[in-house]
Amino acid sequence: MLFPTVTFAIFFAIVLPLNWLLMPQGRRWRVFIIAASYFFYGYWNWRFTALLAVVTVWNQFWGRAIHRASGDPPRRLALAIAIAGDLGVLAYFKYYDFFLLSTKNLLGDFGMHFNPTFLAITLPVGVSFFTFQSMSYVIDIYRKQLLPVRFLDFAVYVCFFPHLVAGPIVRASEFLPQLRERKDPRRIDASRAFFLIMAGLFKKMVLADFLSTHIVEPVFGVPAQHSALEALVGVYGFAVQIYCDFSGYTDIAIGLALLLGFRFPQNFDAPYTAVSIQDFWRRWHMTLSRWLRDYLYIPLGGNRGTTLQTYRNLMLTMLLGGLWHGARWTFVMWGGLHGAYLVYEHHRGERSRAGSLPFGAATPRSRFWQRVVTFHLVCLAWVFFRAETFNDALTLIGRLFSGWSHGSPLVTPAVLLAIAVGIGMQYIPRITIERAEEAFSRLKPAMMGLTLGVGLLCIDALGPVGVSNFIYFAF
Repeated sequence: MLFPTVTFAIFFAIVLPLNWLLMPQGRRWRVFIIAASYFFYGYWNWRFTALLAVVTVWNQFWGRAIHRASGDPPRRLALAIAIAGDLGVLAYFKYYDFFLLSTKNLLGDFGMHFNPTFLAITLPVGVSFFTFQSMSYVIDIYRKQLLPVRFLDFAVYVCFFPHLVAGPIVRASEFLPQLRERKDPRRIDASRAFFLIMAGLFKKMVLADFLSTHIVEPVFGVPAQHSALEALVGVYGFAVQIYCDFSGYTDIAIGLALLLGFRFPQNFDAPYTAVSIQDFWRRWHMTLSRWLRDYLYIPLGGNRGTTLQTYRNLMLTMLLGGLWHGARWTFVMWGGLHGAYLVYEHHRGERSRAGSLPFGAATPRSRFWQRVVTFHLVCLAWVFFRAETFNDALTLIGRLFSGWSHGSPLVTPAVLLAIAVGIGMQYIPRITIERAEEAFSRLKPAMMGLTLGVGLLCIDALGPVGVSNFIYFAF
């Protein structure tokens, strides 16, 4: 079920009042919100609700087993089994055919014939998100940072529909304590929730979907048929599209959760204003960045070993982060590029601290060029993220060095304006946004409703016909 649809609006209009009506009745509320979330998830394909239930039962069982186990070896074994099960779900649904095809191609290069049976498995929506959240639960129990909770509480955490299919990745330690809080609907920051939902709808339906249909899909679909200018603008267009699409979804998810009485962590913080790749990852998909840091990079050793070990840990983390996004080598290349960027920045930082390189003064001019370079390095990686094959990615990059004399009918003022707005909105000072939210919150209910209505009409008029899937539904 997609957020920006009439179907979801009807669904949420039913869920919202029942949520507050049943919340004082703890057990009934939990059963209701689980049922509503399973209906939301099963609306696309009801068969995958069984997978969601299995992942929930599996991790609750092993979380309790880890807690009850005495001694470190039994606890390690229970954790290993729990994680193996979660990774097995990902391996089967996301990577089974991918690894078979990769093996077939590799053996074919050596003249060996291998004809496996491909299963053509349908990927469950959001499988990466709810398995990562479940893994964080059992790992935190193993680390003694969290105690097992009642089954219904854990089930609510896993399936809570605002974050179920595309994040943000909410930690158990962030969500579960909120189940024990006494909530008052009169204290809900509804104005901020509606402000976030409207902002998310604008990003998704006006900017992301427009750029997708008018420049990104044509250019990445057949890169060889487009001019150098169209290729360049297509890359910029995708950079804005994926930001507006995913941050728009996150804004809507955070707003919906607020209306239901729950707080989600921030997931984006103006990533295209970053002055380095490290800074970019502090701002982009922040819940995934922190997850990879806490559950992969640091356990690998982080920066506690030698310099080469630190570089290895950075590369492995980013390569696996790339593979997490999907079963394509282009995703691995995307992660590898970011890993190489981070290794280079770490190397320069080490040389600067050792005195081999001078520290540059942080002037406005230097920060401007740092932002320009960082943005273009990110865009280069986005080419591989978006392209279906390496050949498509290399063809698109090649077009940037030829075809500048060809016509560029896809580069229209509307496309350039959408890109400029998508990037420019990230440079709006935080204080300005907070003042806008405050001004919106001071409106009388009738005026607030009128403002929301006009905003929805404008979004509907400016956006394309129909609603496309959110990009991160595929991950």
